[in-house]
Amino acid sequence: MKILSTTQTREADAYTIAHEPILSIDLMERASRTFTSWFVKKFPKSTFEMVSVICGKGNNGGDGLAIARLLEERGYDVAVFILNLTDNETEDFKTNLERVRQLQDLNKVVIKEVSSVEEMPVFGGDEILIDAMLGSGLNRPITGALADILHFLNECENTVVAVDVPTGVFTDMPTVGACIEADYTFAFEFPKLAFLFPENFHYVGDFVCASIGLDQKYIASVDSPYYYITSDIVKRIYKRRDKFAHKGVFGHALLIMGSYGKMGAAILATRACLRAGVGLVTVHVPICGYEVMQTAVPEAMVSLDEDRFIFTKVYDLPKYSTIAIGCGLSTKNRTRNALCYMLKHLNRPTVLDADALNILGQSPDWFEYIPKGSILTPHPKEFERMFGKVYDNFERNELQRRKAQEFGVYIILKGANTCVATPEGVCYFNSTGNPGMGTAGSGDVLTGILAGLLSQEYDPLEACILGVYIHGLAGDIAAEVESEESLTAGDLVNYLGKAFLKLRKL
Repeated sequence: MKILSTTQTREADAYTIAHEPILSIDLMERASRTFTSWFVKKFPKSTFEMVSVICGKGNNGGDGLAIARLLEERGYDVAVFILNLTDNETEDFKTNLERVRQLQDLNKVVIKEVSSVEEMPVFGGDEILIDAMLGSGLNRPITGALADILHFLNECENTVVAVDVPTGVFTDMPTVGACIEADYTFAFEFPKLAFLFPENFHYVGDFVCASIGLDQKYIASVDSPYYYITSDIVKRIYKRRDKFAHKGVFGHALLIMGSYGKMGAAILATRACLRAGVGLVTVHVPICGYEVMQTAVPEAMVSLDEDRFIFTKVYDLPKYSTIAIGCGLSTKNRTRNALCYMLKHLNRPTVLDADALNILGQSPDWFEYIPKGSILTPHPKEFERMFGKVYDNFERNELQRRKAQEFGVYIILKGANTCVATPEGVCYFNSTGNPGMGTAGSGDVLTGILAGLLSQEYDPLEACILGVYIHGLAGDIAAEVESEESLTAGDLVNYLGKAFLKLRKL
């Protein structure tokens, strides 16, 4: 799913209106019906007393008025509060206001104009608030009377649902000024870029999006570096197995991992690689890890380093279809030298994680040795060690894209909405996963999955997209059974099978 800027979205609206063709008021009605269909499923009317829709006088307010009318038609008790802070009213707002006033005349909807925070009502505890004040039209920080109203609303304990964009949130740049703190945001057509960065979660809450029928050919023609990974993308990537396939077809991965006291990382990555479908896997470990690996993962072959405790060298690299390195590796000097030597002699994409990334952060001139098309999988702290501190996540995303282009690699920045940056400067944000995956070893599992997919001849971009999606999907399935609080990295491995089964049904 392509993510467009605010300007591009307005252009898509205008193109749809002109070429479908459809009147703007009818497109607004379609969007409002899409929101309402989601709302009545999410919030059955038996679970709360009433809905209060708080509207501005622009098109977001017009959406809110249409939603109020549609909810009343569905049997909800509805009140509308119109912010009388400007004389400017859009035509579609005026049209929908007249429609709602007809319901007011029939005593079906309450409408009240509000000019200051003192005029705001005291909302009941079982009342849901719908934010339809500003939407995506914001071009400066909110101050004054509207800021006072937003602070008042945020102090209420009611559930808040934002229409398209929470009031006060900038969609394409860091947010400053007063903002509504929504519990849920329903976005039209696609999520906004700001929704995908952690500093905005407090304002956006949980978001969902659905198509309102904007012209898909036009959207496809617009250039954007941002995509949201959906099941449709994954379905096109996923390869079903041939009936006569055998282990030789699915590749032989080499995992260079583990050190004294950190063999668990090697175990998790190896098990994940096997569960991801690799044909054969060899794990290269120091001597101290031999019995551990042979016992914990009998399906894997073991290659022993000359050193008892750390990685120092490995032979026969060309025999393997894929190599992954870093999990639990240590950053000792001999390990550093071995990594540098290995990178200089590799000629195909490699997966680098954990201590391999920490070593690169200590020796930034070694980045030029990384094979083109390799996959780097840092968490935010590892990213910072490699590339430096940033002020906000918009800046971090720009840096991530720039470094992926500079070194010709794929950088997977792990976290909620894990982001894959490509050598072309394109970003793919993941849609699966949950906070329970913020646990030790989760990244080791992802590294194993990526190695397994590369071994099966998925290209690096396909491996990244499918890898982060299936990793998060396994976490979502596991959390449903084990809970987010009790989730462990081992659970991610154990539920990979169910994740692939779900993938097959897409």
